[in-house]
Amino acid sequence: MAESIRKVVTSRAPQAIGPYSQAVVYEQGGLVFVSGQLGIDPASGEFAGPTVGAQTRQCLKNLANIIEATGSTMSSVIKTTVYLADMNDFGEMNRVYEDYFKEPHPARACVAVKQLPKGALVEIDAIAAREEPRDG
Repeated sequence: MAESIRKVVTSRAPQAIGPYSQAVVYEQGGLVFVSGQLGIDPASGEFAGPTVGAQTRQCLKNLANIIEATGSTMSSVIKTTVYLADMNDFGEMNRVYEDYFKEPHPARACVAVKQLPKGALVEIDAIAAREEPRDG
């Protein structure tokens, strides 16, 4: 099974800050599993802004960049999980989120958590179908 799993790394998203990968591709199943992304701009290493909207937009840009590095696109996302530091931010997050996903929308869970890494307001992970084979 390990030979069917490939690590994905791109400089177009923040680098992993622990013992995990930005994403992994399960080649036999044609699936991409993207680790939770914060709203951190990979160029500056800082949050994209102080609002949940700005951080959500950057989370989704980071997800898109990682998914594109696998040869897939955001239209192939089949499941996301959104983690919010405050469920009162749901509406603002949702307005940005809907700009990135069109019909058929991916399945989604959204949960409020006590705290996110680095004091983030939002974190989003994703599972996508792999559209086309791609090397490295």
